[in-house]
Amino acid sequence: MTAGIGSSPPVTLNRISGTLGGTTVCQFNTSSAISQCLKGKTVLLYGDSTIRQWFEDLNRFNLHSLKQIGPFMSLDYANNIMVTYRCHGPPIRFGNVPTSELRYIANELDNVVGGSSTVVVLGVWSHFSTFPIEVYIQRLQSIRRAVVRLLSRAPGTLVIVRTANPKSLTLYETLTNSDWYSLQRDKVLRAIFKGLNVHLVDAWEMVLAHNLPHNLHPQPPIIKNMVNVLLSYICPTKGG
Repeated sequence: MTAGIGSSPPVTLNRISGTLGGTTVCQFNTSSAISQCLKGKTVLLYGDSTIRQWFEDLNRFNLHSLKQIGPFMSLDYANNIMVTYRCHGPPIRFGNVPTSELRYIANELDNVVGGSSTVVVLGVWSHFSTFPIEVYIQRLQSIRRAVVRLLSRAPGTLVIVRTANPKSLTLYETLTNSDWYSLQRDKVLRAIFKGLNVHLVDAWEMVLAHNLPHNLHPQPPIIKNMVNVLLSYICPTKGG
């Protein structure tokens, strides 16, 4: 087991493909434990602000980028770690986005070399909930094809997908952008990536199971749980 990981009781998380044998989820409670896990890794995060929360949890060095959209990069030279975040392409509801930063995830993935030291993390859902579901299906199909190409040229690449999560609802959101829409997109995401060699972080169930109130951007204790799952996929325990 990686040094610094806590002794909290492990749980088992199945892969998105539904194969038998899950991954034991451990607690990465110190920065040294996280650094040890990510040593020699390149972690590329793509998606909306719910994925940006993971980047922020893993520490951020701001390269003078706009707070909402990035891009962001975190470097640990001593341990040869690079973690980046980039928002997905339109539709997006951020206020100010330079056209030079309008990048589609599929195009970005086609430029990833990949390999056993590369981790790709995807989270795309929130900005699509007010659009016809066909728009979301087309986008995920495009990303899926890019993931297939990536895994074909670099089979050792680890790909992790974050699901949607319930959020707090005002009366206006209840009528126009309720969790019902998010749930439909969550079902689509699971169906489109089923069967690929990718892993799922079930944010929907993790938010439902927690006693903290629902929020589009889950509170830090929930984000910490999600990052523990992410790191457990990157650094699985023996036999886990």
